[in-house]
Amino acid sequence: QVQLVESGGGLVQAGDSLRLSCAISGLSFSISRRALGWFRQAPGKEREFVSTISSSGGIRNYADSVKGRFTISRDNAKSMAYLQMNGLKPEDAAVYYCAARSNSGTSLSPEGYDYWGQGTQVTVSS
Repeated sequence: QVQLVESGGGLVQAGDSLRLSCAISGLSFSISRRALGWFRQAPGKEREFVSTISSSGGIRNYADSVKGRFTISRDNAKSMAYLQMNGLKPEDAAVYYCAARSNSGTSLSPEGYDYWGQGTQVTVSS
């Protein structure tokens, strides 16, 4: 049974930082062969791409809205993914989801991911 469990969300003020974590377990093959991604969904809006990282970590993509403020990383030995979020803005408020692909290359589309976590809430006050 595949499990992705996000943590690290919370209520912060604009300009603050948060680090989201995603613990991954139960995959049929090694996490080191899978690209990972972070998406977010605000109330009344569609789920949107935030960032993705290839299986080796050598390729990282970011949404324009978070570029320069957010950093994605992974630790294959620990089966973990991370999203460091700095300079948070009220428009970053959303439920953040971790996702895993079935192959090593990155994808900016939610349809490219096969496994999803339940999400962690990020709230940013102005």
